[in-house]
Order: sequence, then C-alpha cells, then structure tokens
Amino acid sequence: MEYEGQICRAPMERSAFMLPIMVGCSYNRCRFCNLFRHLKYRELPFEKIEKELVRVKNAGGNPRRIFLGDGNAFAQESGRLIDILKMIKRYFPGCEEINMDATVTSILKRSDAELEEFYKLGVRHLYLGIESGLDDVLAFMEKDHDQGQAYEAIGRLHQANLIYDAHIMTGVAGKGRGMENACALAEFLNQTRPAHVVNFSMFLHKEVPLYQNILDGSFIPASEKENLEEERRLIELMTAALLYDGFHDFIEFRVRGRLPKDKEKMLARLEHVIKEMPETETYSYVQGECPDLERCGGGSVWQNN
Repeated sequence: MEYEGQICRAPMERSAFMLPIMVGCSYNRCRFCNLFRHLKYRELPFEKIEKELVRVKNAGGNPRRIFLGDGNAFAQESGRLIDILKMIKRYFPGCEEINMDATVTSILKRSDAELEEFYKLGVRHLYLGIESGLDDVLAFMEKDHDQGQAYEAIGRLHQANLIYDAHIMTGVAGKGRGMENACALAEFLNQTRPAHVVNFSMFLHKEVPLYQNILDGSFIPASEKENLEEERRLIELMTAALLYDGFHDFIEFRVRGRLPKDKEKMLARLEHVIKEMPETETYSYVQGECPDLERCGGGSVWQNN
C-alpha cells in the first residue's frame, strides 16, 4: 500500500506488518505533536485495506504480528474495527496479535463486552500516550484525559486481558518541573503496570502549537540535561516490572533495559551522559528558527549562550 505521511510506531513494533486503516490522527490536537498536522484525517475504504492484505498474502507473507496505523487506530467505530479484525483473520488465521495506538478516551467509550470482543479477535497491545503524571500538564498539552480517567481506562484494559503500553515524554512539564513530573509519573506507572514504557523525550518544533507558547513565555522548555535528570529520577523510583526504552534522538543517546533487573546499569549510563553534558543549556530542536537560541553542531541540537 502507498503510505501517506510519516511512519509512527513503537520500537517494539519494528518487525510487525504495518497495515494502515486510516490516514492521519482522528484527535490530532496534542500541542507538541507534528506527526499528522499536514494530513487530512480520513478512514481508508475496506476495499483498499483488503487489497493490501491480498498483496501481502500473494507475496508469501504470513505475519505473526500486525500493527494497525495510523495515529489512534483504536478510535475507529467499533463495528468498523471489528470488521477489519475479522478480515485480517480471514487472510492470516495464524496471526497471533494485532496491536495499535489508542487514547484514554477511545478506551472509555467502549463497553466491557466490546473490549472482550477485541481480545477474542486478536487485539493484544494498546499503546497509550500517557506523557505526564501531572493533570495540569495534561490539560495544557490538550491530552483530552486526566489521571483519574487514565486509571479507569487502564483498569478496564487489564480486566479484558488487553496489554497496556505507555508512551511518556520527559521534559513535557517544562523547565524546573522535571523532578515533580518524574515522581508523579513513577507513581502512576508503578500502579498501572504497563508492559512497555517508551520515552520519546521532549523536543521543540516550529510547526506545532507549543512553539507559540514558547514564544509568548507560557511554556519554558527544559534543557536536555534536565530531561536526562528527570529520566534518571523516574527510573530510580520505578518498582514495576517492565521493559523501558528512552530516546534522546538529538543528542544521540538511548537508554533501555528491563526493570528492575537492569536498573543499576541504566542509571550508570544516565549518570555518565549527564556528567558529560556541557555547562551551557542544550535543547533538542527539529528544524527552522527557535527563539533566542543559536545553532550549534550539525543543526539538530541548539544551545542557549
């Protein structure tokens, strides 16, 4: 299938067959996200989805794991999603799991019977954009859920035997609030027990609404060193057993491992890179101009002089 936009999926899904069932994101309002803003959201017709399944089958494909795209595929109307899941099973009866991104609100609108039906049809992992442990940060970033709703939705996933995976963002609370966010997020993750946590650490981008908040001073970004210190504190406080993967793309640093087994090694890696960070405040930035910052290095990392 000809894919529109940027491919976005968790690293755990890198070996999965990615089957688009929509273009863009049905929500598309998170203040920090630019993945789907250039796309007009629409659902792909069943004929196009089936054509892709036929193509893969005729090519000898027999995927064990399928990831449904694009953003927030779980928000599809229940009947439509069930029909797509049944279609997948017809072509690939040996498929063991069908995974996708979801939101807290897309889970809460489902009945318990619907969640159980999705499980019977092969749905296993749902990736939720938890992002922060602080309600005021979630509201500011327009995440469309609070912590109470997240607890309720995840509790219902566990009850239906669906696997919950969490996306988070160090730095999302802004300058000076990293430790506060780390403590709140650790408490939330320890209680809700995701199978995986993926940290896409905060970066700045001119094309998102958050950029205007940076310009007017209503959001002051944290430096990369602050983000690393927040991550270190988060991992220190984690007691749940889970797989953790943390990305800091623009300083080319990644820390990953299985908690609690690998905690000390992960903390040692973080401690080393924190000590090596320059005294000047360094920020991740994607493209274009950034207020009061001067380009350094190859252009993907900016530092405040």
